[in-house]
Amino acid sequence: MGNKINIWYFSSFVISIIVAVPIITVFSSFFETTGGYVTVLKNTFLLDYIYNSLILLTGVLTLTFIIGVGCAYLVSFYKFPGVNFFKWALILSFAVPAYIYAYSLTAFFENYGTAFSILKNLLGEGNYNAHIPKFDGMLGAIISISFSLFGYIYVLTRASFHYQSQNLIELGKNLGFSKQKSFFKIILPSARPAIVAGLSLVAMETLSDFGSVSFFGVSTLTTGIYNAWISFDDLTLANRLSSYLLIFILGLFVIENLSRKKAQYHTSSKGGFKSKSVVHLYNYKSILAFLFCTLVFFLSFLFPVFQMLYWTIIFPKHFLDLNLIELFSNTMLLVFLSCCLLILLAFISNYGNRVSKSKFLEALNTFSISGYAIPGIILAVAFITFISWLDLNMINYLGTETIKPIFIGSIFGLILVYFIRFYSLANNGIKSGYLKINYSIDESAYLLGYSKLKTFKNIHVPYLKNSVLLIGILLTIEIIKELPITLIMRPFNFETFATKAYIYASQDLLEAAAAPSLLLILIASCFILITSRYILKD
Repeated sequence: MGNKINIWYFSSFVISIIVAVPIITVFSSFFETTGGYVTVLKNTFLLDYIYNSLILLTGVLTLTFIIGVGCAYLVSFYKFPGVNFFKWALILSFAVPAYIYAYSLTAFFENYGTAFSILKNLLGEGNYNAHIPKFDGMLGAIISISFSLFGYIYVLTRASFHYQSQNLIELGKNLGFSKQKSFFKIILPSARPAIVAGLSLVAMETLSDFGSVSFFGVSTLTTGIYNAWISFDDLTLANRLSSYLLIFILGLFVIENLSRKKAQYHTSSKGGFKSKSVVHLYNYKSILAFLFCTLVFFLSFLFPVFQMLYWTIIFPKHFLDLNLIELFSNTMLLVFLSCCLLILLAFISNYGNRVSKSKFLEALNTFSISGYAIPGIILAVAFITFISWLDLNMINYLGTETIKPIFIGSIFGLILVYFIRFYSLANNGIKSGYLKINYSIDESAYLLGYSKLKTFKNIHVPYLKNSVLLIGILLTIEIIKELPITLIMRPFNFETFATKAYIYASQDLLEAAAAPSLLLILIASCFILITSRYILKD
């Protein structure tokens, strides 16, 4: 039995090390020399990269906070027409990647775009371009990313609001608080952990965004990393810029934790939990709540869908030119292989931690899953850096053939980077399920003569099947939308819906990007609707 424990321990250890490799590679760049571009960068664009990243982050966090918390508050505390529809419809924004929203925004408001066509058909000929607002540059990037990501804050904050006790609200009334004061002094502070968790996810996704900022021509640290590697062939500098970005993200977490000090957010069990009562809205208040949620739903989901659908209908040639079977097959192949690998290894890692009860292994696993905070483009660059280093040393010291073609520009390498990128999602999902399984169940199985493998296969896997289904769907949504990793690591001439849309858009063929963008949104929406029964289950 001791050997079997060692096998599980070793397996979990190896998995954690593999996931941690990019993080170690990124920070190792401090000990390496860079090319001459680093001097040019310091004297020219570096401050612009940092300034633009901060402006982008501030704008997105502000807008997503207002939209996400506002919608969550309305659907959680009030009853108005359509509230049950909005509870699940608002999470459909997850189906629209920021780069596709950027295409839609530009297509609608550009000169002689969709807005111009609508005005021309309604009012006749006229110089409408002078009066149509232009959403490009930094403003366009903030709007595109915000409407794509506010769902993180909406889902987490709504879950927190749902479990808030009526006792807290009644306390505010007894203290003479108005509804507005109760919201800012009681309801909002008690939901702070959920809001901060949502804002943290938004911050990581914003700083890692590549598709929309490159489309709008906004120079951020992420585009700087890409340019350092692609334009100047300086992997070391790309990793060093990545380390700055990682330190910045980790710094945000530290500041937030310090700001909380010893504050507690759990509800005291004294007096028991009392479900909150929902307030029915009438007259103009009901109309305003309905209009706010309708506006958010339209702007975040219907607007990009209608824009992509409009262009697909107007320019059917681009749709007919698509090899739909190949694009769908490629996308689903990556989804299937990645999900199988992620879920299997997350199972093995968590079970290894469970049976070994090693503090070191638990700490290593915690460190490795912080890789989710690493932007996809950084992971791809770090992975290529590590493989290049390993390849060089194997050739020099072992005299082997090059291994680069196995890992770089291959489906195998692409799936490995997906594994590192999304391991945190799979691992945490399985771990949360394992926390519900009492250790006494394992001990009972051992007393009945079950081996650890048999316990894992016959007890744990069936028990966690619902968690596995949910994790698989969430992973599918993320992989379908993933752009930078797929763009960098894919084999030559291997296209998915995401890469096809980006390539067309980068060539300024937005009407051609409409069809693959629309199909990507529809496929992701189907999986999100399935997931919503778990996320929004009351």
